[in-house]
Amino acid sequence: MTTVPDSAVAPVDADLSVWPASAAEPRPGALAVGGVPLAEIADRFGTPVYVLDEAEVRTRCRAYRDAFPDAEILYAAKAFLCRAMIHWMDEEGLGLDVCSAGELELAVTTGFPAERIVLHGNAKSPRDLESALRLGVGRIVIDSPSEIARLAAAVGPRGHQKVMVRVAPGISAGGHEKIRTGTEDQKFGLSISDGCAQHAITRTLEQPQLELTGLHCHLGSQITSVEPYLSAVRRIAALMAGLHGQHGLVLPELDLGGGHGIAYRPGEPALDPTTLAREVRTELTGACAAAGLPVPRLIIEPGRAIAGPAGIALYRVLAVKRTGERTYVAVDGGMSDNPRPALYGVRYAPCLIGRRTTAEPALVTVVGRHCEAGDVLAADVELPADVRPGDLLAVPAAGAYHLSMASGYNLVGRPPVAAVRDGRARLLVRRESLDDIRSRDVGL
Repeated sequence: MTTVPDSAVAPVDADLSVWPASAAEPRPGALAVGGVPLAEIADRFGTPVYVLDEAEVRTRCRAYRDAFPDAEILYAAKAFLCRAMIHWMDEEGLGLDVCSAGELELAVTTGFPAERIVLHGNAKSPRDLESALRLGVGRIVIDSPSEIARLAAAVGPRGHQKVMVRVAPGISAGGHEKIRTGTEDQKFGLSISDGCAQHAITRTLEQPQLELTGLHCHLGSQITSVEPYLSAVRRIAALMAGLHGQHGLVLPELDLGGGHGIAYRPGEPALDPTTLAREVRTELTGACAAAGLPVPRLIIEPGRAIAGPAGIALYRVLAVKRTGERTYVAVDGGMSDNPRPALYGVRYAPCLIGRRTTAEPALVTVVGRHCEAGDVLAADVELPADVRPGDLLAVPAAGAYHLSMASGYNLVGRPPVAAVRDGRARLLVRRESLDDIRSRDVGL
């Protein structure tokens, strides 16, 4: 095990910058969130388990409302969705951005107003569109030319549906090439530069049952700089000016999507919503003034930035193995409950909780239990040198794209979600059991 000098390591209570604001260490090793010791949650609900700080979620919703008081804020449901989360978004005055009939119907059956929901997706199924129209979704984002005729036919000659057209402004932004969606050569949106976006807009205007309310774009995910959004505003404003000249069209809405980056480890950058709001507002106002157009109402879609920092993943150490110069700490979860390190090379900052130790810090690699060499949760991170089986590890910034991307690999079963607030913990989503897995298998 390779030890590192004291000066290179900070104790848990020295830097909780990537943890929920409620995180505290009342005594060494006893980390609590929402007034609940994380070790107690692990004992009560088992591990792996996701923990979600309700107050942190609500605080982040309010921060966006304060930063964008005149905008429509849609929570991107794909980051993490359950009935409690839907209820919190409703209470905090946010809308929802969904990308499937499953997300849409869960929201509506929980009581969320369908008119405050936007459905998008590059390849909407017939069920997606049927559900959206039956439930009265607020807007549908058109993502391909063929979708225009399909949607118009589904709406019917006497029907009416508000729509937006998703454009690709040709901007590369995002934390990894697999999550950059504003470029030309990828599956999302319609290119401005080659005229596909303009052609789709013209075809949409020819359908009287479809009301085009605005343009939509989404540049990517885990963006930590404001500049890509300003570039998108400039390019879309130029498109809007061209549409006004060609069709006399004045669009009342502009959806800039989400993708707002967060810090996963102390010292990493994060996108500040207040700065984003101020600079986007200035850029949009100037661009519209130059084109002689009214400023459209802005729509934004934060997901990770609301759910991510509010979540923690808890794991139990199963084995510690020293191989050559590397030490592997194996836990009872892995890529089935968090595929992001394997997919995108994301790096986390796990820490030991539940017991006090004075051991020197050491460099280790935290790995999962699955039958893949790439099942690595955190490579070359610092943990106490005496880490051992039975210990608890906590991983902050785990509220987004964990459960929503979890799989059934090795039939391990997806973890539960517990919410904490004001010193109490409650179950939101139960653990997937072997009975659940067996019940889906109807082959005998």
